[in-house]
Amino acid sequence: MASVEKQVQQFIAKYAPEVARNATQVRAKLRKRMVGTQELVYDNYNALAIAYSPTGKVGDVICSIALYPRWVSLFFMQGAKLSDPRKLLRGSGKTIRHIVLEDGVKTFDSLGVRELVKRACDAATVVPTGKKPPVTVIKSVSAKQRPRRAKPTRKA
Repeated sequence: MASVEKQVQQFIAKYAPEVARNATQVRAKLRKRMVGTQELVYDNYNALAIAYSPTGKVGDVICSIALYPRWVSLFFMQGAKLSDPRKLLRGSGKTIRHIVLEDGVKTFDSLGVRELVKRACDAATVVPTGKKPPVTVIKSVSAKQRPRRAKPTRKA
C-alpha cells in the first residue's frame, strides 16, 4: 500500500511546487469526502488525473482532479446535470463540467464548490457506501507524456 502512495507522490512531484501543493491539499480533502470509493490514478499523456468511483468503474466516477502544468482542475463527471446557481462550472460537453481551482484548496473550500461536490455525490450513478478512506489504484501510466512543468515565460 505504501508503494502505491509513494508512486502517486512521485507523479505529483513532477509538477511545479505550487501545482503539487494545491493538488496534494485538494486530494486530501477529497479523500476525506469520498469515503467508500476507489481513488483511480491515471498518469496520462496530457495530465495526471485522480478520480473517485464507488465501484472502481470509470462510468461511476463522481469527480476527479486533473493536474496541468499551471493549475489543478476539479471535474464533475455528471456536471452538465448539476444545478449550478453560482455559474462556477465550465465546459460545454454533454456530461462533464469542471472548475479551475485558481487558488487551490481555498477555491475548493468555497461554499459554491462545496455545494457542487455535495450535489455530485447526491446525484452519483452509484452512491458510495462504507466509511473507509478511498483505496488507491494506479490504472495507467503513459510512457510518453507532455511536460509536467510550464515553460518559463521570458520577460521583455
